[in-house]
Amino acid sequence: MSRIREPIASLLLYHAFKWSVVAPMFHVYFRGLIHGIENVPQEGPLVVVSNHASNYDPPIVSNCVRRPVAYMAKKELFDIPFLRKAIQLYGAYPVSRGSADTKAIRAALEYLENGWAVGVFLQGTRTETGKITDPKRGAALLAAKGNAPILPVCLWGTQEIEKKGAIPRPAGVTVRIGQLIEAPTSGSKEELEEITKKCADAINALHNLGR
Repeated sequence: MSRIREPIASLLLYHAFKWSVVAPMFHVYFRGLIHGIENVPQEGPLVVVSNHASNYDPPIVSNCVRRPVAYMAKKELFDIPFLRKAIQLYGAYPVSRGSADTKAIRAALEYLENGWAVGVFLQGTRTETGKITDPKRGAALLAAKGNAPILPVCLWGTQEIEKKGAIPRPAGVTVRIGQLIEAPTSGSKEELEEITKKCADAINALHNLGR
């Protein structure tokens, strides 16, 4: 039976981490701005697609959409006993880097089945400018298989956070949330490519708005 919300334990951990760490850092240190929060459904499965320019992007996205977002995390993190349970509750699921990990795909679909939002970086990797130049069809395929709408989210300014060393720079960050895009009705290559282009165009248009 499908769920419409994340487990209580996950919601509690999300809010504890958000309000103690992520939100203060986003709003104060990064002088963060959020536009379009009214576009986010607060329950039910959702595929959140965004551009990607820093390691800080996953918690920033989750903070700004105001609900937990499950992301892939490198498999090695799950070998650390005290960390494994915490990151699982927070929504992370393991992926083997550099391989087509069918277990990770199944895990993402299971999260959608249980009412989670699942985060996907549309290009699959970081870009220097934050713009999407080579979008991948994975998010559209996941939305089609999970019958979940797609929410385009644009991160502006995060490419400046890690430019000089390990200490994050106090870059001005703006997050813009676009209009929902309906799930693909099939898994055909043509429709997946059309939806993927629609997502990329929406995110890049939001990015062009700047700060």
